[in-house]
Amino acid sequence: MTQTADIIILNARILTLDDGNPAADAVALADGRIVAVGTSADVEPFRGSHTQVIDAAGGTALPGFSENHMHLFSGAAELDHLQLSGVKGLAALSEAVKAYAATRGDHKVLFAQGADYTLLGETERLTRQHLDAILPDQPLVLFAPDHHTAWANTKALELVEMLQGAQLGPGNEVVMGVDGLASGELREMEAFSPLQAAGGFDRYRLGLSTGGEPDPYPNDAEWVQDIAVMRRGLEYCAEHGITTIQNMDGNLYQLELLAAIERQDGGLPCRVMIPFHFKNFMSLDMLEKASDLARRFDSDWLSSGVVKVFYDGVLDSWTAVMVEPYADKPGDCGEGLFTPETFRAVAVEADRRGLQIAVHAIGDGAVRAVLDGYEAARQENGVRDSRHRIEHIEVVHPDDIPRFAALGVIASMQPPHPPGCAGLPLEPTVSRIGRNRWPLSYAWRTLKDAGAHICFASDWPVSPIDPLIGIEAAVTRKRWGESDPDQSFSLMEALKAYCVEGAYAEFKEDRKGSIKVGYLADIVILSGDIEKVAPEALPTIRPVTTICGGRISFSS
Repeated sequence: MTQTADIIILNARILTLDDGNPAADAVALADGRIVAVGTSADVEPFRGSHTQVIDAAGGTALPGFSENHMHLFSGAAELDHLQLSGVKGLAALSEAVKAYAATRGDHKVLFAQGADYTLLGETERLTRQHLDAILPDQPLVLFAPDHHTAWANTKALELVEMLQGAQLGPGNEVVMGVDGLASGELREMEAFSPLQAAGGFDRYRLGLSTGGEPDPYPNDAEWVQDIAVMRRGLEYCAEHGITTIQNMDGNLYQLELLAAIERQDGGLPCRVMIPFHFKNFMSLDMLEKASDLARRFDSDWLSSGVVKVFYDGVLDSWTAVMVEPYADKPGDCGEGLFTPETFRAVAVEADRRGLQIAVHAIGDGAVRAVLDGYEAARQENGVRDSRHRIEHIEVVHPDDIPRFAALGVIASMQPPHPPGCAGLPLEPTVSRIGRNRWPLSYAWRTLKDAGAHICFASDWPVSPIDPLIGIEAAVTRKRWGESDPDQSFSLMEALKAYCVEGAYAEFKEDRKGSIKVGYLADIVILSGDIEKVAPEALPTIRPVTTICGGRISFSS
């Protein structure tokens, strides 16, 4: 007897991303799984009296997008902050800040997101004096899009007693001015975390800042507030066609919030992986917590089992670790948050426990150190299908390119990140990298051609969450110099990097990432035919229906 479908999608341009059956125009879903893929005649036997029929009106249907590197909890909370993307010049900044502040006089600290490093031009950096002239009497903190640099006014620095500077760990810095006081620029988490705590934002950042738990534990009102913030983030993902979230910061508290939402009516609108964040001040025995989370959370809806590590910072603040010095800062190769030796010990122990490892490594020196750690883990523990990851890889040394395939390491990369993509300015980054390193900067194509698995993501809230923006950035990528290799992807390669490779990165390619009979019923329907739209216009196509686990999680 033929199973009755819960949902049938008709009149669609279905890109299954299944090489054995690449295209179809109808699909049937039942009990959270795909039960038929083919023509309308193929799915008709699955129609019943209670089957919901969705007419895709010729729009593309795809496997639900997997957002393979993002920050769910903090990104959701930041939706309420002042958004400065696209704001240029002191006058425009002043107007935006004053309008925002006018409605939030009761806030202990005002937060703004997306302040470009070149907001004041290519040579002048923001200082507390600039911000004091705009808002002298209320603490104000602006964050760069990459979330690795912040700028604070004097009131904010005084609030956390940092106007005189502070002694911080490696790779973190309160930049000092010529007057002997803090300039207002704060580099890396140790420098700006006190301000986030003072402004009540620390719970949302704990998965990034400490990897630890709220202390004291949130009261009932705070718990309800945090559930609402997490729900808002999940719904925001579903609106963008995302059905899987691979979060890249984490703690037990985030898992508890998500587990509570899963138990509520309607359940989770997206599948979520939350890692354990191992910080450089932790001892190796803390990895037992990662193993515990992996045992406790291991379903297709909510899982752990990944150890996230930050090895270095970012290029724009000279905190990424390079093999050779920065082109615009001779003698400076950046300072890692770990030494190669301490990271090697973490990699060996996490691997011994059977955990997957995902490491933020932006500079070619950091990438090399992480690959060395993964190689040491293989030598110490033996070869296994570990699928360890490196996140970002904004510069890679030519000697290290073949090591990704040789060690089975996944390259997790972000198409909106290269300067010149998704509206980002070329400077100061391209000059900081230096002309001789351009050919192997954000080298998606080079790594793919060398046999590496590439999965794509946004790193939201660092970049816009919209996968269509990422796909457009991937297919329209331009060379910085005529002699540079073409690093762009085809449309189908970019789609697979979000869907198929995202599933592979989760060890779940046997049940997600493709539209295939027996696979999880995770599908996004778009407003148009993605193959017929000009590459530059890809973001004009919008998700109109998102289905996760056979349930509609978003409908426009």
